[in-house]
Amino acid sequence: MGVIVTSIDYILNWSRANSLWPLTFATSCCGIEMMQTVASDNDIARFGSEVFRGSPRQADLLICAGTITHKMAPALLRLYQQMPEPKYVIAMGACTCGGGMFAETSYSVVNGIDKIIPVDIYLPMCPPRPEALLDAIRKLQTKIKKESILTRKEFVDSHTSKLVEEHGILVKLNDNEVSHELE
Repeated sequence: MGVIVTSIDYILNWSRANSLWPLTFATSCCGIEMMQTVASDNDIARFGSEVFRGSPRQADLLICAGTITHKMAPALLRLYQQMPEPKYVIAMGACTCGGGMFAETSYSVVNGIDKIIPVDIYLPMCPPRPEALLDAIRKLQTKIKKESILTRKEFVDSHTSKLVEEHGILVKLNDNEVSHELE
């Protein structure tokens, strides 16, 4: 019986890895590089990711490209929650991964989206070139091909959504609702 389950896992992971549909989510300069990745010079289509979706219900990969502010955090969380499982996240750019050049000088920037949602691949450049994004997608594909369904669930469950509680802004996660309150 283990051979059949392993074979099904392999086929599912192979098909999932080679047909990632990214969600269009770009907030600043990294978005330009993400758009360049779709252009004919780089051709993201050879990796099965050319269908950028405008709706989170049709996407399984969130490429978060750019600066995330505290005001944007509830919207990002809501988009992530609306994506069907299994869902994957690439943090593209220094600002997304850790606040970038705004980490110490700006009160409004989230210092890393891993405080909001679980991240699978970090791409911390300023801004990352299209080739780097393609490499991140290849690494994510390799990760997806090796994982089992149970380990993916454990990874997502291990991420505690201790969300942004800085500078008087509190973002809470309730079942399927995001509320934004000022203290």
